Amino acid sequence: MAAEKFVNLPEILSPAGEWAALHAALEAGCNAVYFGVEGLNMRAGARNFQITELPAIVRRCHHRGCRAYLTLNTLVFDHEFEGLATVLQAAADAGVDAVIASDLAVIEQARARGLEVHISTQMSVSNSRSLLLLYRQFGVRRFVPARECTLADLAQMHRALAAADPRAAAAIEFEVFAHGAMCVSVSGRCFLSQFQTGKSANRGECQQPCRREYRIAATDEESMAFELGPDYVMSPQDLCTLPFLEQLIEAGVASLKIEGRGRSPEYVGIVTRAYREVADCYLVHRHEEDFAARFARLKAMHLERMQRVYNRGFSSGFYMGRPLDAWTRGDGSLATRRKEYAGLVVNYFPQVGAAEVQLHGGDVHVGDTVYFIGDTTGAVEQQVESMQVEHEPVTVARKGMHVAIRTDVKVRRNDKLYVVVATGDAG
Repeated sequence: MAAEKFVNLPEILSPAGEWAALHAALEAGCNAVYFGVEGLNMRAGARNFQITELPAIVRRCHHRGCRAYLTLNTLVFDHEFEGLATVLQAAADAGVDAVIASDLAVIEQARARGLEVHISTQMSVSNSRSLLLLYRQFGVRRFVPARECTLADLAQMHRALAAADPRAAAAIEFEVFAHGAMCVSVSGRCFLSQFQTGKSANRGECQQPCRREYRIAATDEESMAFELGPDYVMSPQDLCTLPFLEQLIEAGVASLKIEGRGRSPEYVGIVTRAYREVADCYLVHRHEEDFAARFARLKAMHLERMQRVYNRGFSSGFYMGRPLDAWTRGDGSLATRRKEYAGLVVNYFPQVGAAEVQLHGGDVHVGDTVYFIGDTTGAVEQQVESMQVEHEPVTVARKGMHVAIRTDVKVRRNDKLYVVVATGDAG
């Protein structure tokens, strides 16, 4: 009987567009986070971090045993070289574990400072010769392939690498997108936003004109028009690999990347936890007798949870072949739940595990599901089990009141309280 192939646990790589999302990712069990500082990254619309915050970000990640990757993956112009040098030196001084890049100038300057470089999907790497060139020229060992690559394409690239240069094949690893937004264009090659709005998708400023509904009008004198509905034919559904995550693991990918630096802290926490728990379950329990049914239940539970937060519907992306009819059916999110602002934490009492909240928004009821969200707290979800107003138990607290809410974990002053409600579509 042949020995079973050894399977490694891939890194769970989570997005962080702000401090609360960073802590939500860490609490949910990620192995690494990727983030940007203002300018030169593909999420110009996210809050992002200041360059002065790099040491604190790296310290926080390393304290939790996580790696910290800085994204510098936009196109760079000559007049930006001075700023680029400042950011790269700050990253090196802070101990950033890697820089995610797509511009050759960024790659060269990062390597000159001893920084590890991960090649961004913006570079559209989709063949073994490109891998070899970047490995030999710059010592790059990790690549995020073009999102258009199938599982078969990834396997073919690895076979070609092994045939051409076994040493390179052993060193090179793939970081693949596991979850999040998909783009209608070939990775890194979209110009629609630039032409329509002057804001380039390759500079992190995409205005997503592809996500709109369109009307086509004829130019003849009858002026006929056609609606491109009900599908938004340039707006793909979101990638979700959870239903076949074991195939990515068995393919030997090094990192499972979650898209979403513009997403909310609760999105980051829920999605990170889903991929963490499903990957761990597969690696630890896959040989057990009842594994198949147990694994299916775990996937179903997390899929339902991920449908509660922002999504455009789920598809398998390109992994199983070229997707057909995987378009969104409307504008915006299909999330089954949304959060509504309720108030602000003004005090926390650790002896009794209670938060004093001043309510600015709607009512809070015993039994409600709520989020406490803050830069240090992250995104803590819990059910309200008990409340007090002026030391008297209540079942409902109204706008304007100060209410004490029992909490499962430590929260902090100025954390925001949100009540979770079902969306109209979910009702």
